[in-house]
Amino acid sequence: MTVRRILPVLLPPRLLRGIAAVFLLVNGLLPALWILSTSFKTTIELRQVPMTFLPAHFSLHNYVDAFTQQPLLLFLFNSFVVAIGSSALTLFVAALGAYALVRLPVPGRGLILGFIIAVSTFPLVTLLVPLFQILRGLDLLNSYPALIFPYSVLSLPVCILVLMTFFDTIPAELEQAAMVDGCTRLGAMRRIVLPLAAPGVFTAGILAFVNSWDEFLLALSFNASPSMRTLPVGITLYQGQFTFPWPEISAALVVGIIPVAILIVLFQERVVSGLAAGGLKG
Repeated sequence: MTVRRILPVLLPPRLLRGIAAVFLLVNGLLPALWILSTSFKTTIELRQVPMTFLPAHFSLHNYVDAFTQQPLLLFLFNSFVVAIGSSALTLFVAALGAYALVRLPVPGRGLILGFIIAVSTFPLVTLLVPLFQILRGLDLLNSYPALIFPYSVLSLPVCILVLMTFFDTIPAELEQAAMVDGCTRLGAMRRIVLPLAAPGVFTAGILAFVNSWDEFLLALSFNASPSMRTLPVGITLYQGQFTFPWPEISAALVVGIIPVAILIVLFQERVVSGLAAGGLKG
């Protein structure tokens, strides 16, 4: 008997789902709650043995230090500019590329899709030196485009595949009817396809935003100037020469998580429906 046949006999499906839910809860939610709790503790309390999960006295002192010890607002602003810029550029290019691959008679469509999938599997570290040389040759280091352009390229494969899944389910007759009424192909795409594929567009946009918001290696390598550091790089500056001020670092991490959490909460229904629909239609 195969493992797929043995597991339902040993463990009922409901129990399996419960175990999976507990694993995801512990693996995903518990670290976030620990960071949140640590952000309200003092360094002395954090070193106590035995360590407690909840702080003895809640204090916002660590959050004040997070904003005063380093220019946290500047880091947040830089991250917002880079993430929003790269997400907008990614969606623009991905929408055009996905629409062309789905609707137009593109030669070598299968080869192009294979290339897109292959590019998405490249380790980021292998692209670091070529990208650095290109950006240095274009004199773009220590600038917003130094991160916006690479982040857009790195997010394109996933966003193109997500949008292709949705564009492929929209009947071509709707666009043809719009073009008969006088719309251009781009006009039909903007007025018909994109509104109908809104869950996919939101899903692709949030994936691109989160990838840009969390990225560390390229931000550290391409924007070394203190005034151009993004949040992931800026948080590393909180460490001292011999110690790590974990309460202040945790407070900065919580501040960095809040924008992404708000984004997910606001567009939760669209993102979930987009991921579910993409999984079912793909």
